[in-house]
Amino acid sequence: MIEHNFKKKFGQNFISDKNLLNAICTDAGLSEADQVLEIGAGGGSLTGAISSHVKRVVSYEIDKDLQSHLLSLGLKNVEFVFGDIMNYSLSEVENAFEGSYKMVANLPYYITTPIIFKFIKSKKLDSLTIMVQKEVAQRMVAGVGSKDYGILSVMVSFYGNAQIKRIVPRNLFYPQPNVDSAIVNIKIDRTKFFSINDEEFYKFVGYAFSMRRKTLRNNLSHNGISKENLAKLDEKVLSKRAEEFDILQLIEIYSKIIGSKDKFLL
Repeated sequence: MIEHNFKKKFGQNFISDKNLLNAICTDAGLSEADQVLEIGAGGGSLTGAISSHVKRVVSYEIDKDLQSHLLSLGLKNVEFVFGDIMNYSLSEVENAFEGSYKMVANLPYYITTPIIFKFIKSKKLDSLTIMVQKEVAQRMVAGVGSKDYGILSVMVSFYGNAQIKRIVPRNLFYPQPNVDSAIVNIKIDRTKFFSINDEEFYKFVGYAFSMRRKTLRNNLSHNGISKENLAKLDEKVLSKRAEEFDILQLIEIYSKIIGSKDKFLL
């Protein structure tokens, strides 16, 4: 393990276990032709493992104190960018790639959800294989009606297909965090709901889940959906909570309100 002043504000928890590093690459389905985006190079152990499997890696690292160490690794097919990836637009990041790419990352806990929502809508991203907090992973794959089911579950399902590949105990990190992690693979599927406006649907889902214990009627009306539009929905639907509807049902509800051509049976 490198000597480093670990910064809590960056959520720095490095991994060095070779079996885990190889497992992440396997879970990502990497091949020699792949281009990979890594977020959070850290000590470079995962960067090195990824680079040995693929054609090219672009790796972002916010902590400039790690710059000299990472550049000293001599990884010929890796381009390091030292800055906060949230300060770069999606197009700025993706201009570095010719064609499609995959994301492989050990994401800091504090930025996991913003990263997912920033990149999952990309037209060039094939898949995300990300190490996240175990509880976040459970929310990503949660089914309708479960306590973990919510906006993240719905939108991950909207854009692709998520699977928890393995649980990673906290003792494999340094410094050791207070929680276990999980590796999640999300395969992007742009054919699922291609005719639905994703930005507008995301707003709708946010409205529907805005107050978890409230009914759909309460949440939608509270967020400005008119009585005329709510009248397009059956009273049985309006009296339920958002967590009781799967994604197809939510799209049907959205479609009735917005007037989309897409129709799914409730």
